[in-house]
Amino acid sequence: MCFGRCARCVGYKLLILALLSIVANILLYFPNGETRFASEHHLGKYVECLHGILGGGFLVLIPAAVFIGLHNDDCCGCFGHEDCGKGCAMLSSVLAALVGILGSGYCIIISALGLSHGPYCFTHLERNWIYPFTDSSGGYLFEYNKWSECQEPQNIVQWNVTLFSILLVLGGIEFILCFIQIINGILGGLCGLCCSHEEV
Repeated sequence: MCFGRCARCVGYKLLILALLSIVANILLYFPNGETRFASEHHLGKYVECLHGILGGGFLVLIPAAVFIGLHNDDCCGCFGHEDCGKGCAMLSSVLAALVGILGSGYCIIISALGLSHGPYCFTHLERNWIYPFTDSSGGYLFEYNKWSECQEPQNIVQWNVTLFSILLVLGGIEFILCFIQIINGILGGLCGLCCSHEEV
């Protein structure tokens, strides 16, 4: 198994996932494509945590760039041993993977809290902007008949549930990939890149 090639594969997958996380988080700010709710500060507190932009996005882009660069590492190594230099680079990728785990973990936690807490919306019962499902501990997710309590923004429950769920899944996949790279980096650092002399 080529550790460098595996790292590059993980890096490209993280790059795609990070970009998807950023897009999903941006969409949370504009329910139904409308900008007025953001300008009027009528967004939920977990929407404004930047968990997809910062956590699942930029903090995952850092290890993605490091992993992609590992495959093309031309370091001459220590004491003239190429495998040693590349092995050290693989071990350093473990630190980058830890940054990715922190970012994706943040994305997972905030997404789960956002799903559990429910959206911030204008209800026909209270005639005010509130969190109508905060006491349900996520139970509202299966009580579709109660979703109509939110009048504004229209379909905000479906919007939030869909995007928070997407971010939860993306963060989970990023977490798993970064964990895989930690194992790959440790093995690559200890064993050296197995195909370092075969790659051109």
